[in-house]
Amino acid sequence: MARVPLLAGLALAICLLVHPAAAGAATNQRVTVFGDSAATAIAYDPEAKRILGRGVDLRLEVAACRRLGDLSCPYDGERPPNVIERATILGSELGRVVVVMVGYNDYESRYALNIEKALTAFRDAGVERVLWTTLRAERQSYLTMNEAILEAAARSPAMTVLDWNALSRGRPDWIQADGIHLTALGAQALATMASDALVRLGVAAKPSPAARSLAIRSTAIPRGRLGRSFSTRLRAAGGTAPYRWLRAGGVLPGGLRLSTLGRLTGTPTRAGAFRVRVRVVDRTGASRTSTIVVRVTA
Repeated sequence: MARVPLLAGLALAICLLVHPAAAGAATNQRVTVFGDSAATAIAYDPEAKRILGRGVDLRLEVAACRRLGDLSCPYDGERPPNVIERATILGSELGRVVVVMVGYNDYESRYALNIEKALTAFRDAGVERVLWTTLRAERQSYLTMNEAILEAAARSPAMTVLDWNALSRGRPDWIQADGIHLTALGAQALATMASDALVRLGVAAKPSPAARSLAIRSTAIPRGRLGRSFSTRLRAAGGTAPYRWLRAGGVLPGGLRLSTLGRLTGTPTRAGAFRVRVRVVDRTGASRTSTIVVRVTA
């Protein structure tokens, strides 16, 4: 059974409807995304949620301890409905497209059968396309379950496999220490993988070239005070998330550090105005560099 990270512990279940902007809303298709605790990071990261909801009417159904077809494991004294139960309740509200990111809490011996039951439940609800993410195979059982996903897709023309296991390999910055649950960068990467698949299938419109142009949006940095805790986050837009930040030149004030997520934090130990070159790199390798000024007053 996968452990539930602190982020998932903020709530047992999250159901979010990310409504599209008024312009073009009538043409956006409903997409329902089912997830267990590994996917709750998408609900808590605004950029990941924005990416996944781009061009669709998104219903995000994520819950800690959720299972596919068996009784969900308990968390904080409650059990969320499993995917099949929830899909049966929602019925036509699922829309015509469903994305499944569930399996880390499931039983290896029953997963293949429950995939078939879930596909039947989706079909009965009017779902036409199912996108299913593989599990990050930190255990042998997850490899077996990934094989079940691939075999089910070979039998079902409506099912498309998204290989998260392959995509996330070699990216420790996407994954928490348990090897399964996601960092903010991982949430953005998983959301991007699903969003790209929705575009390829014609469910979501391809982003405009302007939307894909990577840019650094942080121009004004809050002023810090000597000896006092400081925290701000650099912002980027466009490109293909997730973003990775690094210092490309200059010197940060003593006591401050820049994380790969773009967070500038610490307690300044020196006053002055510090010019720092920062670079943001997106998932495709595109990058932008800009100079920021961090001022610290005594």
